[in-house]
Amino acid sequence: MSETLLETTPDILRAQKLNAAGNAWGERIAANTASASLTFKTNGIAVGSVATEVTAGKHSFLVDEPVGLAGDDAAASPAEYALGALISCQVVVYRLYAHQLGLKIDSLDIDAEADLDVRGLFGIDETVRPGFGGVRLKVKLSGPETRERYEELQAAVDDHCPVFDIIANPTPVTVELITAD
Repeated sequence: MSETLLETTPDILRAQKLNAAGNAWGERIAANTASASLTFKTNGIAVGSVATEVTAGKHSFLVDEPVGLAGDDAAASPAEYALGALISCQVVVYRLYAHQLGLKIDSLDIDAEADLDVRGLFGIDETVRPGFGGVRLKVKLSGPETRERYEELQAAVDDHCPVFDIIANPTPVTVELITAD
């Protein structure tokens, strides 16, 4: 096989997967708009000092806190998983919209930083929110397109990335407390 064919095979396979998924969703939604609504479910069980064993479908993973926040540092923290979820959702949506817009991306690397003031977490200052005070993304991509085309892609991603939306906008949350009484 030629070197060029080997280099483009992952791109061809990715394009085929994106086309197949897009076509399948388009047909499914056209047949029944209610099928566009998805429900994600996870479960978490407390383990260790403050860790959680999370099950999401057929996958499971551990979430913990660093020692300074009463954890055993056995896994990434919830805040780090939130940033990881944001990054991974951005990667998916960058690839989807690059494909849709006919743009080529040679490489995509995203860094995320967030500020969290623990005074809110520990109830020391009720005027400080317990969540992130700010999130910063650095999206590094390369490819043959112009900066303007990649800026168009970024705007589409920011407008359509579900986890970006969850973090950037208020999301209604309800809590049902069930006790063993």
